[in-house]
Amino acid sequence: MRLEGLSRQIALSMAAMALCVTLLMVATGYAFYYVALTYWPVHFEQSGWWLTAPEVLWLVSSTATGLALSLLMGIRLARRILLPLNSVAESMRRVADGDLNARAAAGDRSLREAAMLADDFNALADQLQLMSREQAFWNAAIAHELRTPLTVLRGRLQGLAEGVFTPDEGQFRSLLAQVEGLGRLIEDLRAVSLAESGHLDLQLQETDLAAEVRAVVEVFGDALRAAGLTPVLELDGRPARCDPVRIRQALLALLDNARRYATPGAIRIQARVEGGRCRLRVEDDGPGIPEDLAPHVFEAFRRGDGARQRGSGGSGLGLAVVAAIAHAHGGEARCGTGTGGGARFELSWPG
Repeated sequence: MRLEGLSRQIALSMAAMALCVTLLMVATGYAFYYVALTYWPVHFEQSGWWLTAPEVLWLVSSTATGLALSLLMGIRLARRILLPLNSVAESMRRVADGDLNARAAAGDRSLREAAMLADDFNALADQLQLMSREQAFWNAAIAHELRTPLTVLRGRLQGLAEGVFTPDEGQFRSLLAQVEGLGRLIEDLRAVSLAESGHLDLQLQETDLAAEVRAVVEVFGDALRAAGLTPVLELDGRPARCDPVRIRQALLALLDNARRYATPGAIRIQARVEGGRCRLRVEDDGPGIPEDLAPHVFEAFRRGDGARQRGSGGSGLGLAVVAAIAHAHGGEARCGTGTGGGARFELSWPG
């Protein structure tokens, strides 16, 4: 923190203090000798170089008054400086004890740096409180997402153990689907956590982006068609520099999001390399993104209650994974309204 302003305040206060004491001594000196020479001239002419009793009294009283004035000004200055510093120190102790509601008082804002210190501490405390709330929200959301598949698995396994269910292929495939869902949830959590900590490693290489898109659509095509969605591909044959595994993961998340929420119709998948940037876009025919949800669509565990909800929400991590992968590539993920009124999601990164 720059302390020039605080140093200037202290220097000016000390200079003012010295000036006041000097003016006090000079003014009282003139007043004293004027009165003395006017009313007791003979007494002072005979005293020589010795100080007379009145002179001693004047010096002692002037010095005491100057010291008292200096002390009062020093105490006032110290209080102005120490108020925000003590407030910050006390608030830090309270935060260390777990009270995240503690805030420092800035006090006199004429001491700009001291006030800025209190403001910076308050901003830090706000951020800590926000992170604490986000952590509590994440813990509750993760517990909620894990509870459903674990409850299904426990019920099915208990039914198989007690003979309620027949151990046939359908039962085993149902159990396998729940386990695969748990695996995807764990991988999504891992990707988002690594991205937020800056440790999402990428294996960048020259990649045939069109081929990767075709491979993902081929694997996921049956699920899309079952939801009434018809893939329409618009692919650029130029190579892109990216991590093909992560890009496939992002595209799969976008397609799964469309499968869950989009109305039946076409789903346009576009991959282009132009202007030194790679772009991957997925656009559906509706119903679009609610305005209140759009700013938060890439946040983990954020779901809307509008037409895109339809009671078939996934883990709430899919679009967060998309944004994390885009940011790890040095790019960004955006959402908007497509030409047909549906949702349009786009990843772009330097290629």
